[in-house]
Amino acid sequence: MITVAVVDDEVLLRSGLASLIEAADDMTVVGEASNGAQGVTLAQQLRPDVVLMDIRMPEMDGLEATRQIVQDPSTPTRVLILTTFDHDEYVYQALRIGASGFLLKAAMPDDLRNAVRVIASGEGLLAPSVTRRLIADFAARPTSPALTRTALPELTDRERDVLATVAQGLSNAEICAELHMSLSTAKTHISHLLMKLDARDRTQLVVLAYEAGFAVPGNP
Repeated sequence: MITVAVVDDEVLLRSGLASLIEAADDMTVVGEASNGAQGVTLAQQLRPDVVLMDIRMPEMDGLEATRQIVQDPSTPTRVLILTTFDHDEYVYQALRIGASGFLLKAAMPDDLRNAVRVIASGEGLLAPSVTRRLIADFAARPTSPALTRTALPELTDRERDVLATVAQGLSNAEICAELHMSLSTAKTHISHLLMKLDARDRTQLVVLAYEAGFAVPGNP
């Protein structure tokens, strides 16, 4: 059973999200919070698998709450950011500090539940082209660190190739087709990338790829 917490200052939206989660047989809502500070406390006390986190909230916003949750070594919780496209300026920053992905608030119920499953399994939610474009947009901003491909010298040439495809939002199967390798080889390379780059999941690999120049900001 996947345990979920919902953090959003809008009561109706929060209740609606909780109801959608509870409708699934394999997940349950263990708590709700109306601001980031409450969300951090809830995550520390209940240690849910996934927190659905709004960005704009009073007292403590979702960005700071995400940072505190992710950086707490005693809390294995992963954070899924909820956003409205082209409006939340801090989504990219949230991904950089460890959020495992983000989902549009207008997403369909099945998409929400599938997103929770993906995040809970340890993957990053970046596959849809709309999310790739949004991340590219934020990566292109002046606040992004000015890194180059040579900034990651510990990677092999093949690992660099795999990192570039991960940054495109490709699935493991698509990476295999693109780079002509077996599924087990693709998984091995991704595991090595996570270890070498000290990344929490594929989402952070994508962020690193943009920052290091393995992906061209602005391309889907």
